[in-house]
Amino acid sequence: MNILVYLEDRNGQIRKPSLEAIGAAHSMGGNISAAIISADTSAIATQAKELNLAAIYTASDSRLANYSPRATGCALAEIAKQAKADVILIGATGRGKDLAPRLAIRLEAGYVPDVTAFATENGEIIAIHPVYAGKAQMNVRVTTPIKVYSTRPNLWKASKDAPAGQPEVTNVNVSFEDSDFKERTKELVLAQGKLDVAEADIIVSGGRGMRGPENWQLIENLAAAFGAATGASRAVVDAGWRPHSEQVGQTGKTVSPTLYVAVGISGAVQHLAGMSSSKTIVAINKDENAPIFSLADYGLVGDAFEILPALTEEIKKLRSH
Repeated sequence: MNILVYLEDRNGQIRKPSLEAIGAAHSMGGNISAAIISADTSAIATQAKELNLAAIYTASDSRLANYSPRATGCALAEIAKQAKADVILIGATGRGKDLAPRLAIRLEAGYVPDVTAFATENGEIIAIHPVYAGKAQMNVRVTTPIKVYSTRPNLWKASKDAPAGQPEVTNVNVSFEDSDFKERTKELVLAQGKLDVAEADIIVSGGRGMRGPENWQLIENLAAAFGAATGASRAVVDAGWRPHSEQVGQTGKTVSPTLYVAVGISGAVQHLAGMSSSKTIVAINKDENAPIFSLADYGLVGDAFEILPALTEEIKKLRSH
């Protein structure tokens, strides 16, 4: 089985979800190679040589300085053909969720999005995919010769294993059409100094129970003590308290951190769909019957405005030792 992993980069570095996708590939076994598509692939290829890969394929064009859905899909399809890939893995980032189905169409491949685990049965790959807002898991067997999967971040160990040997780097020539670049990312705006909630290992999220944006510093203080990202429920974002980039849930971002702290969040099914795969969930709510407690590993029933300052101080003490 030949597995190809798309390596997404940002600011000259391979993104963590791509490293995790390599980890997922190793859990499946087979011959693992990587695809790098950018205006200048040299820096990323140098980093990829330090990973446990059999081969590295690159495609470059000056017009790929910003992400272009059509052009990147075209290049990745060509690389997949040259690598004779049976399986293509793409981290389920914002870009990955856009790119993976485009690639599947080009390759006439079966596609399973947002995979949370892989298993094998009679030599066939079984992809585990959450359905019904995370209330159930579907075991999906793809029967097409080529298979495309996007992998949910934070569920596999980021692969940084040393290579058994030096992987060969192959530059792939791709014949782009001008029309391939009609759609391009104009500018990527990131919140300065803030962790991306979709990739954070710890998240502190707040809901309407915080009563207003003027109280959000309590969420931010606890997040700072943990070294965590801040998240928010849809109700909070719709009210204009927090930006959409922090929204966790069915219409926001799907997260799988090691620790998820939900403060003043009742636990509507739309929110649970975005964070139910978190490894440990802590809920803080004054309503002991809030649905969030049915999912939480630990629950604190009480006033968040009393609990958060005390919890923040205790976390600071623990982390100072």
